[in-house]
Amino acid sequence: MKTSLNEGEIKALEKKGYRFAGKYKHAAAKVCHWTKKSLVDEGVCYKEKFYGIQSHRCLQMSPSIPFCHQKCSFCWRDTSITKTEWNEEFDDAKTVIDDCVEAQRNLLCGFFGNARVNKKKIKEAQDPKNAAISLAGEPMLYPDINELISEFNRRNFTTFLVTNGMTPEKLENLDDEPTQLYISLDAPNKTLYNEVCQPQINGGWELLNKSLELMKSFNSRTVIRTTCVKDLNMQLPEEYAKIITKTDPDFIEIKAYMFVGSSRDRLTFDNMPSNKEVLEFAESIAALCGRKVKDHAHESRVVLIE
Repeated sequence: MKTSLNEGEIKALEKKGYRFAGKYKHAAAKVCHWTKKSLVDEGVCYKEKFYGIQSHRCLQMSPSIPFCHQKCSFCWRDTSITKTEWNEEFDDAKTVIDDCVEAQRNLLCGFFGNARVNKKKIKEAQDPKNAAISLAGEPMLYPDINELISEFNRRNFTTFLVTNGMTPEKLENLDDEPTQLYISLDAPNKTLYNEVCQPQINGGWELLNKSLELMKSFNSRTVIRTTCVKDLNMQLPEEYAKIITKTDPDFIEIKAYMFVGSSRDRLTFDNMPSNKEVLEFAESIAALCGRKVKDHAHESRVVLIE
């Protein structure tokens, strides 16, 4: 049986905390840093602060670990394993969800022996209620993405779907919407987009803008997320503002690039902006859009504009 990743690639990711789902090994879960922090009452994810989800009940997963249209310079993942097309067999949505939930439970089992753990939270964590569909890869490339979101909805999950915007036709034809749709806007124009995101397909910038223009048609909460890399894409706030004004998302997240993972092979520590720099950049964009900064999660260096 041919799997999406070879044995060596799977083992390398498992060492990093990934646990794979299904027999074809294209989906996986990984316990988020903030889930662990929340379980011992040492903090929560900015998504709890901004949007009210519970960090200890969040399932961080992806149905498409090795598949993405881009090889972003700031990505903390190993983009050398990234494939741009999905020609392999795949597991159905129910299997992916069942196995990811079970994997999360297994990864958290050690917390039952931790004297500092919040006993109520660790019990609730066995039954996650939010799916952060953003661990790695591009979720919209999963052939059964429609059913994945529908199945999560049937199980009373909230879903935070993060996409790079390269598949506007799939976004347009989702049967069920996620609770929150994120589209990444990591450059203010085509030239910088090609430099920062390094698309592996033709017409990436045009596809991204088509997806952004679809945001108004969604009933779900919509968010534009910008990962800020100092000395690279933290420029031309007026061009970001023009795109934001045109596409009119509910929220904008301006988030710092973090010098972690495989991105350290491509960028330097100096590319990581400070909290102050992120806030100032966010304030400049907000003012140009006629919006305001609503919140700021200092620990994650992310600013929320509404």
